[in-house]
Amino acid sequence: MYNITPLNRRAALSLLLAGASTLAFAQPQPARADAAPVDLPKPGPRDTCAVCGMFVARYPEWVATVVFADGTTFYFDGPKDFFKFLEDVPKYAAGRSRDQIATMGVTDYYGVRQVAAAEALFAVGSDVLGPMGHEFVPLATEADAADFMKDHAGKHLFRFAEIPAGLPAKLDAGQFE
Repeated sequence: MYNITPLNRRAALSLLLAGASTLAFAQPQPARADAAPVDLPKPGPRDTCAVCGMFVARYPEWVATVVFADGTTFYFDGPKDFFKFLEDVPKYAAGRSRDQIATMGVTDYYGVRQVAAAEALFAVGSDVLGPMGHEFVPLATEADAADFMKDHAGKHLFRFAEIPAGLPAKLDAGQFE
């Protein structure tokens, strides 16, 4: 028979818990690819946001881009205006529709590179402000999103397809739902 002292029991419990947590991480997790980098044209010094008219190149860490099938490119000074554009393409690009869009990119907050907008995650309600105030903060990975939400007091995290209609305009008023 073994004589387990309180110290040995504590050590045994620690080892058991460490092993259990290791096994939990070894379990298959649902796959989600990171937002893929996209190679999109960069805005020039005179390119303006298709929604608000601000000069886009002044804010490289916030640029969002839409490229239509015919190669026509629209830039945005942040994802908030990008989403406003997507909600009413004909209003901002006469004669065009959303189904004519070939590629969409947003600038990943941590990587500061354009990633596929449809694959990114978007934080709102954080302490990070864009050129025009409250903003959708694009994040390329689940891990980055978790860190960002914790570090910057994010209120909500959305996938591209989950962003509620009207939320871009609500952000202007500091409303996050």
